[in-house]
Amino acid sequence: MTEPLFLKPVFQPKIWGGRKLETEFGYDLPDGDIGELWAISAHPHGPSTIENGPLAGKTLAQAWRDDQDYFGHQPGKVFPLLTKILDAEDSLSVQVHPDDTYAAAHEAPGELGKTESWYVISAEPGAYLIYGHHAKTRAELEAMIKAGQWDDLLRKVPVKTGDFFYVPSGTIHALNKGIMVLETQQSSDTTYRLYDYDRTDKAGHKRELHLQQSIDVTTVPHVDPKLNIQTAKVQDATITTFVQPPMSPFFAVYRIVLAGNLNQTAQAPYTLVSVLNGEGTFVADGGSSPIKRGMDFIIPNQITEWKFSGNLEMIVSTPGNEA
Repeated sequence: MTEPLFLKPVFQPKIWGGRKLETEFGYDLPDGDIGELWAISAHPHGPSTIENGPLAGKTLAQAWRDDQDYFGHQPGKVFPLLTKILDAEDSLSVQVHPDDTYAAAHEAPGELGKTESWYVISAEPGAYLIYGHHAKTRAELEAMIKAGQWDDLLRKVPVKTGDFFYVPSGTIHALNKGIMVLETQQSSDTTYRLYDYDRTDKAGHKRELHLQQSIDVTTVPHVDPKLNIQTAKVQDATITTFVQPPMSPFFAVYRIVLAGNLNQTAQAPYTLVSVLNGEGTFVADGGSSPIKRGMDFIIPNQITEWKFSGNLEMIVSTPGNEA
């Protein structure tokens, strides 16, 4: 096999979305406020479609079920990862996600928990995140949520372009206005909202809150993950390792900035790639494929060695030992 699996993304309208995916990335968006691009997804709420090769026309979910040669015959019933780009034209709800155990007990069959991470593609001056909380006990957390003491409860963290955040399940969090991120996460669409700024949709309806679930799953007290971000020069590339197992059990995430050539050997059953900037070529087994900004693809199990050539910025991820 000489080419990766190129994927057609799925666009998700959101009350907090905008149009930057069109103006900055050149995607042909549907009408409305588009908050999310599901770039590599097998989730039933938005599965990507394979655009090339023998699997062309299949969704990623169908390929995972029927064509495991491409993924190294992994044991999970569902493709475990999902990559997105989020455009926060307005602030997202303050939210928290469950772990696998809670999701299995309370959500639809097959739904995973949700640990995620954010690479900040861009952030306007003064932008900040909600990341964590100040409650010392679960009783204090519950009291502050029910009293609406958001300024006292929520932890605000300044953010700038190029930052990286690891967001384990149980972490209260929210992107705020003026931020665009590439998100690498478990394949889950379960979100428990605890605060949504009392805003309404175009029909005048408030979105549903999930206060008890949020109280149930939030980690108390909040503790920042101890990241060990490392950057290395490899051939003509600078590779930054943001997270990897064992600290991050569900995925590893890297950033590759290339000016020239980079030869690589597979370190996982398959590899996910999102091209954030530039253009170049993917070369494997004597074949080549042009790649450029806005493309998302999977390097399948059959390709064990490859070369990137060109001027490229990419976010690359691989499944972890619990994916």
